[in-house]
Amino acid sequence: MINASPTRPMPELPRVIGHRGAAAVAPENTLASLRKAKELGAAWVEFDVKLTRDGAAVLMHDERLRRTTDGQGAVAQLTLAEIQKLDAGAWFGPSFAGERVPTLADALALCGELGLGINVEIKPCPGREAETTRVAVETLLEHWPENRPAPLISSFAPVCLAVARDLAPAVPRGYLASRLPERWQEQLEAYGCSTLNLNDRQTSDLQRAAVLAAGVPLVLYTVNDPGRARELLEKGVAALFTDRVGEVLAALD
Repeated sequence: MINASPTRPMPELPRVIGHRGAAAVAPENTLASLRKAKELGAAWVEFDVKLTRDGAAVLMHDERLRRTTDGQGAVAQLTLAEIQKLDAGAWFGPSFAGERVPTLADALALCGELGLGINVEIKPCPGREAETTRVAVETLLEHWPENRPAPLISSFAPVCLAVARDLAPAVPRGYLASRLPERWQEQLEAYGCSTLNLNDRQTSDLQRAAVLAAGVPLVLYTVNDPGRARELLEKGVAALFTDRVGEVLAALD
């Protein structure tokens, strides 16, 4: 259980965070991908959370199932039982055939067992922002071990950040955006966010410098080039999301 507090806590971020587990070498958002990230040396992983038709929190990025499973249709139109019958690994490679779509509770249990820190990106289907956040946060509060660093909750949807702030003020939040918002400091303050998570390719040198000068931890995605990763971290970026955990970590040694 995570104890709530009215403060704005700072997450204990490592320099490198595995994106959707270790998405370059294992099927994204699966338990296999989380295990692979740990095997490659990741201290933290990021994964996406959506709700099934019957309100279960599962790891899934897309609104529809086709890209990362052998199923069809929208995640929000199928029940948890229906989704867990699908194969979420064969599309990536035959060695992952039979991998299933995990629940958030399953992922939390595994990450706790492996000693992985987590960034939970709330990725709601349209119209389910508040509901998705509530289920995700309640699951985190119930299942995340007290002796592990607090997770980071992030989302592109401001409604999700507001609900997370109200339900679990002690859990750090990251403001997630493709580009630097015009009034980004006001947005961070409004939602009590501790980090700013931006797309590296859509963030200019001047923008990056402005955020760092303000003392805000900047987290950039998705940085798969080891040289680029080293350069950004040397310039003061707090952390990077990468699909290529092993290669990026090796370049930093």
